[in-house]
Amino acid sequence: MNNHHHFFNLYHHSFVRAAIAIPSVKVADPQFNSQEILNLLEQGVEDQSILVVFPELSLSGYSCGDLFQQQALLTECEQAFYRLLSQSQNLPIIGVIGMPLLIAGSLFNCAVVFYQGKVLGVVPKLSLENHEKRQFASAYCTVKKYISIADQDNISVNPYLLFKSKEQPLFSFHITVGEDFSPLPSSSYGALAGAHILINLTASSAGVDKIDNRHQLIGSQSQRCFAAYLYANAGFGESTTDFAWDGQGIIYENGACLAQNQPFSYQSQLISSDIDLDCLQQSRIRSQGFIETGYQHQEFLTNFEIISCSISFPLQEKLSLKRIYSRFPYLPKNLEKLDKCYQKIYAMQVQGLVKRLQTTGIIKIVLGVSGGLDSTLALIICMGAMDVLKLPRAHILAYIMPGFGTSENALIRARQLTMASGCQTCEMDISPSAMQMLKDIGHPYAEGNFVYDLTFENVQAGERTSHLFRLANFHQALVIGTGDLSEMALGWCTYGVGDHMAHYHVNSSLPKTLIQSMISWIEESQKFGENMSTALKAIQVSEISPELIPAHENQPIQRSEDTVGPYPLQDFHLYYIGFGYAPSKVAFLAWSAWHDFRQGNWSNHIEDRRYQYTLKEIKHWLGVFLKRFFHSSQFKRSAMVDGASVGYTLSPRVGYQAPSDSEITAWLNQLDNIPEK
Repeated sequence: MNNHHHFFNLYHHSFVRAAIAIPSVKVADPQFNSQEILNLLEQGVEDQSILVVFPELSLSGYSCGDLFQQQALLTECEQAFYRLLSQSQNLPIIGVIGMPLLIAGSLFNCAVVFYQGKVLGVVPKLSLENHEKRQFASAYCTVKKYISIADQDNISVNPYLLFKSKEQPLFSFHITVGEDFSPLPSSSYGALAGAHILINLTASSAGVDKIDNRHQLIGSQSQRCFAAYLYANAGFGESTTDFAWDGQGIIYENGACLAQNQPFSYQSQLISSDIDLDCLQQSRIRSQGFIETGYQHQEFLTNFEIISCSISFPLQEKLSLKRIYSRFPYLPKNLEKLDKCYQKIYAMQVQGLVKRLQTTGIIKIVLGVSGGLDSTLALIICMGAMDVLKLPRAHILAYIMPGFGTSENALIRARQLTMASGCQTCEMDISPSAMQMLKDIGHPYAEGNFVYDLTFENVQAGERTSHLFRLANFHQALVIGTGDLSEMALGWCTYGVGDHMAHYHVNSSLPKTLIQSMISWIEESQKFGENMSTALKAIQVSEISPELIPAHENQPIQRSEDTVGPYPLQDFHLYYIGFGYAPSKVAFLAWSAWHDFRQGNWSNHIEDRRYQYTLKEIKHWLGVFLKRFFHSSQFKRSAMVDGASVGYTLSPRVGYQAPSDSEITAWLNQLDNIPEK
């Protein structure tokens, strides 16, 4: 197989494309309806979907009433289904349709699953509506476990069937027929039995609030079950003698809506999306509650029968993702909710610091201010804490501490910021003490040789931290750290006597991209006044730099991203590596998000300096991330300073736990399999 096609095919990365089909039906006309179903199956094949789900009783129409008791209709359904199997036997797609079936003298409302002319299983409806009991029997009344249908024998009939692919074990699904919104939905048992995809065929009449209510119910059910949820509701063509029908089709994954159709359409519709099976599996692995619930219901789960089937996935060609992955996964997905989201993050950061100050009884703060993003947000959080405690902002002792590489622009930004904040400000040049340290250890720079090595950089970081701690002793204050989640993930901090250490970290659970976006939000909202917003605007457009190496004339300043990689890309890698994804999948997602510009795949609260990263660049910087994250930086995270988590943390106490001396071979082996173009 072509390795490029292997990498660029979504099915190779544990995705499956699934579809909802809402046909326009004719009541009691199975021949017409079967043709509509066939047309939609063919559309699903063109869409490269592997699964298409139709509404309840879609072959006959749901609203037939007592016509279901007419043998002519039942015979027509059997013949129409037989022809549908014959006509679809060359279509590489699983179909799930609704139809009435006569079993052992009783009529059942069933979902029938078929693939390339073969019936895989039959799922009868468990919970009937009152009006349905006039025509149908409940699945509780089934006396046969196996039936013959369309000249095929030994077909399982069971409301508790679990369909699973031999080629992709994570591709497993369970089916419910009818409303699935009881206090303990049937689909919950399907999820506990191992289904990653929950399918609901239904025929729910339209109502003013029903569409929104279904979104809430289905979204929450998919999130509780760590599952994808495919909802197919009967639509146009059903009898309007007493009801209207909206034909709603929805696909959810773990609480997020992936796709939805346009309700009340007069034509047949097909929608699809790519379901991330790895995401669902990893979420379940991490949830002890899910695992324990399965154990509590293990006796009931023995009712489930596994239908193992061989499925031919479209693996031989390039097949990109249909769904759009945000380039900035840590940022709010909905820009309309951005303000509320950032208010909450700000409140959590401030609360963490307020609690620490109250507990220690300390009322002063020592903070190093560089004019960069991290120390800027840290200062703002300190201001918020002082406001909550009703203490003067002069209790914030902000130190601007220039060294050998500090630029004049950075000094200007830091001065503007501290002046606008109302805190006490002091400038303290650490160059003399750093030079003394270099002399003491015999560093070449102290002898007049311009050697800018790691020791040269770390001496300056260490001197700043050493001064801050002694100043905190002197003023009976707490040292507030400024380091962020991205830097901790990449080990981009000086261990121990350096920016790694503080009495309390306020930014430790915020990635760089989120900090940048939050500062933009604070600047635009003018939360702390016009002067502060002016200072923040200048900080946002500055290069991210430690400024530890002097910039010579006509040369650019030291850039952090030249060493550790572009923060937007590395934050993306951090987010999905945190899911436990393989490097090849992380690279595929990064390529899907970053290789071109697509409308809506950006945030107006972060400067998107580049619209593209090539696969070669992604592979290179992912390699840098893997080496720094898995191989060289865990010892720093094992000794992390306290800091309240706002949702993401690498703290070994409540977040990420790993040995400091593990091997990286497994990750690098997968990295080697990623093509560069």
